[in-house]
Amino acid sequence: MKSVLYILFMIAVSVPAYAQYESSAENPYGKLNPDAPKEVADFAPLIGVSSCSTVARAQDGTWNEPGEMTWKWQYVLNGQAVQDETFTNNGVHAGSIRQFNADSAAWYVHYYSSGSVPSILPAWKGEKNEDGDIILYREQQAPNGMDGFYKINFTDITDSSFEWLGEWVNPDESIKYPVWKISCTKTES
Repeated sequence: MKSVLYILFMIAVSVPAYAQYESSAENPYGKLNPDAPKEVADFAPLIGVSSCSTVARAQDGTWNEPGEMTWKWQYVLNGQAVQDETFTNNGVHAGSIRQFNADSAAWYVHYYSSGSVPSILPAWKGEKNEDGDIILYREQQAPNGMDGFYKINFTDITDSSFEWLGEWVNPDESIKYPVWKISCTKTES
C-alpha cells in the first residue's frame, strides 16, 4: 500500500513540472518555455486571439468579398512550439503547428484544415528576417505548371496587430501573385 501511495504522490508532484508551460487558468495561451529555442518567441506578439478580415482570390482572378475570421494562437508542447487555429463563419476551420528546428535554423509549419484531410500535412519552411517579418515557403507549381512556391508573409507585426499574405511566387520572386490576404487586430492577450 505504501508503494502505491508513493507512486501516486510522485505522479501528482511530477505532472505540474512536466506541463508547467501549457495553457492553464492563469495562462490561457500557455507560456514560452525558457529552454525553447529563442526563435519560438518570434510569434510572441501573436499569442492570444485576434479578430481578422480575410479575403481570397476567386477562380477568375478577382477578389472575393472580405469575410470575418478569428485567429487564436497559443504555446503548445510545454512551451516549445506554437499552435494556431482559425475559425470562420463559413464553417471551415484550420490550424498549424509551428516548430523551430535549431539545427536547420528554420521554422517548420504543418497546416491542417476541416475543409480537407490529406494523408500528409503540407509543410512550410522559413524564418524571421531582418525587417521582423516571418516568411515561409512551400514548393508549389502554378496552374500552368511553372515551378514556384506558395509564400506566406507575416508582416507589420506588433503587440496589437499583424498582416498576413499568401502568394504564389516563381523561384527568383520576379513574379508574385497574391491569392489570400488577412488583416488582424488583437482582442485577447
